[in-house]
Amino acid sequence: MAEEIVSPMEIDGGASDEAAVKASKGKNVVVMAPTPTFAKSTPWVEKYRPQSLADVAAHRDIVDTIDRLTSENKLPHLLLYGPPGTGKTSTILAVARKIYGPQYHNMILELNASDDRGIDVVRQQIQDFASTQSFSFGVKASVKLVLLDEADAMTKDAQFALRRVIEKYTKSTRFALICNHVNKIIPALQSRCTRFRFAPLDASHVTERLKHVIHSESLDVDENGLKALVRLSNGDMRKALNILQSTHMASPHITEEAVYLCTGNPMPKDIEQISYWLLNEVFATCYKHITEMKMTKGLALVDIVREVTMFIFKIKMPSDVRVHLINDMADIEYRLTFGCSDKLQLGALIASFTRARSALVACAN
Repeated sequence: MAEEIVSPMEIDGGASDEAAVKASKGKNVVVMAPTPTFAKSTPWVEKYRPQSLADVAAHRDIVDTIDRLTSENKLPHLLLYGPPGTGKTSTILAVARKIYGPQYHNMILELNASDDRGIDVVRQQIQDFASTQSFSFGVKASVKLVLLDEADAMTKDAQFALRRVIEKYTKSTRFALICNHVNKIIPALQSRCTRFRFAPLDASHVTERLKHVIHSESLDVDENGLKALVRLSNGDMRKALNILQSTHMASPHITEEAVYLCTGNPMPKDIEQISYWLLNEVFATCYKHITEMKMTKGLALVDIVREVTMFIFKIKMPSDVRVHLINDMADIEYRLTFGCSDKLQLGALIASFTRARSALVACAN
């Protein structure tokens, strides 16, 4: 009997010893180690996403209105629209955190363009979520939130089906629709929601948020580099943070030149030089110089056309000449988007400026 008692204990001991050996082979390290690495490799767009309504960079009038409606428990169905990177999704997620606290994922159904959102999803998944009894998780509010990101990508049939679901479950569920193009949302849905337009961010708000990120990450950014980031972002906070992070990876010191090199956009001094050639040089010389600059600096003609267009608005010339020039450049950009030959379109660009110069000479005489 003694031997029988000892043998299972020996087996148990052997198993525990084996487990200890396995544990010491670095498996625990593999599980735990990625945490700091993941924190370092997190895209800054997500790392610095506003966590509360107070952190949202701009649109204080809209944010304050939504904040007041949330505090008074009078939140309506929302339709937030505007260009990308202006804080639409961040605002709604901040509202969800305010209403539901850390358990907000259990109280919201989030669907975006990567999910299947046809008529079947509206009839089944959304309707099932809206119709089920909600758990408060210790929070006073009992209404649930359905977040439909990029709602303009939904089919018309799905939007028509959603119309009745919104009406039927208003008592227990609030719907938040987010889109870039409000004209792609059917009027019946628009009339059931309170609409807020998120305009491109003002340069001062983008600068303020970028300075916060620069200070938090201890980056070396000079004044001209910061101005270049704001200029290239065009009011898109997401784009500004992505450019900042990619430039930081490419260069430890972030200057104006580093930002433009990283994004591939033509520098302002290059645009001034190209504009000088277009307005002063003969056709053959101008064509040669611009082609050489394109080759050496890796510039795209469509970027040159867009930047030269903005430069044309700054210089002084008769209105009729400017109108014809801008119209020609719009046609050239349109043709470039369809993959037409760069060489032919560069010739067309120089030809347009040659005609404009002739018109300027005629006006002067």
